[in-house]
Amino acid sequence: MAALAAASPGGDECLEEDEDELEPGLDEAEAEPEAGSGAKAAGGARGAVLTRRGITLRVLLRDGLLEPARGVLSIYYLETGQVFNSPSAWATHCKRLVNPAKKSGCGWASVRYKGQKLDQYKAAWLRQHQPNAPPAEESLASEGEEEEMPEEEEEEATREGRAVVPEPAVAKKLEERSKKQQCKSLAEPAGTDHGPPGKRLESKPRVPVRYCTLGTRDSARNPQTLVEVTSFAAINKFQPFNVAISSNVLLLLDFHSHLTRSEVVGYLGGRWDTNTQLLTVLRAFPCRTRLGDAEAAGPVEEEICQSLFLRGLSLVGWYHSHPFGPALPSLHDIDAQMDYQLKLQGSGNGFQPCLALICGPYYHGNPGAESKIAPFWVMPPPEQRPNDYGIPMDVEVAYIQDGFLTNDVLQEMTLLVEFYKGAPDLVKFQELWSQDQTYLDKLKGSLASRTPKDQSFTHILEQIYSLLKLSS
Repeated sequence: MAALAAASPGGDECLEEDEDELEPGLDEAEAEPEAGSGAKAAGGARGAVLTRRGITLRVLLRDGLLEPARGVLSIYYLETGQVFNSPSAWATHCKRLVNPAKKSGCGWASVRYKGQKLDQYKAAWLRQHQPNAPPAEESLASEGEEEEMPEEEEEEATREGRAVVPEPAVAKKLEERSKKQQCKSLAEPAGTDHGPPGKRLESKPRVPVRYCTLGTRDSARNPQTLVEVTSFAAINKFQPFNVAISSNVLLLLDFHSHLTRSEVVGYLGGRWDTNTQLLTVLRAFPCRTRLGDAEAAGPVEEEICQSLFLRGLSLVGWYHSHPFGPALPSLHDIDAQMDYQLKLQGSGNGFQPCLALICGPYYHGNPGAESKIAPFWVMPPPEQRPNDYGIPMDVEVAYIQDGFLTNDVLQEMTLLVEFYKGAPDLVKFQELWSQDQTYLDKLKGSLASRTPKDQSFTHILEQIYSLLKLSS
């Protein structure tokens, strides 16, 4: 995270946000006695005692704990490259970039004075002026965001911190918003198991956990732990953007996911309409490379960048597979998605979502032959719980049935068959997947609902299926 210093000319601009933070039932005269009489007022005849919430910036300035100066206030969140007149204005601005549903943003636990959080100065004031006062009932977490607590309690799951994940091996960070450069922000869509080729991943069933059982981030917890997604309705929130996905996108990523027992990854290209808040996913770009192979990934990514640019598309997300497990995000997937959401946001001032899709092709818990393809998005953590995991949110999607298979899709399918030909982890499509279905039957059954009604390409699909038989 980067710190952006906010100018504080005389403290007045930053004080406006604190005027309504007084403890209920405590008038301003009690909260802010005349200079030099802080201790007396705190223990005077009326017995008024200032709580942490009643201590404003003006109180700290008056009693000498803070001194007005330029550039002494900072907030550690995201770097926007702009300077704002108050911490409140800047915090609200940048937090809305990450979570557009955010209504406000500033807190004593976020804003720092000469590198130290302001709530530490509150504690110092209390020690000086009210040493015998009973301990505050509020926890440090609750007082960190006084203005926002009602909102944060309602949305138990608002996420606003940057998840720390390892840099992907082939990552080229996005710092500019041009379409050609955008594709480098999600480089290797991580959250994947980097097992050796031929190793059957996820053969051991992983039992998903509920998000509410996770608590604070724990390094001892298995990063491959699966987490159930949460609906926006469950936390009384509206989904901050709409999504429409082409059936050809689902067909291609489903086909890709069926080919190997190892996890696969790819990019999603499309368009983001700021007026309608609609994200349209129009094209899947499979990564024909082994995970972790940075040398081979470079040319593949450059090719995808060119394809996006030439088609006038933007990078709008990524996909990966859980070959034998459910289509639910792991803790590593959640961290990776949070990181990619911020990277795709880049240095611009507008919100653009980043969508993640997980495909579970061979999970026997699926109701039929059709793979489960699950879209998700991560809500960032509230400021008072920065060490929590992001909340994986279920995203409602409208599916658009394409009229025909494009040449692009057919060519990608052929190239994928060629890429995995002879690989030790290639699925043996003649073997039985279930008692009465081969793996090839399973693949055909899954693609059937995603194949356009136009049957003129059926013979080409059959040729691709024949190639799969020969390859395996």
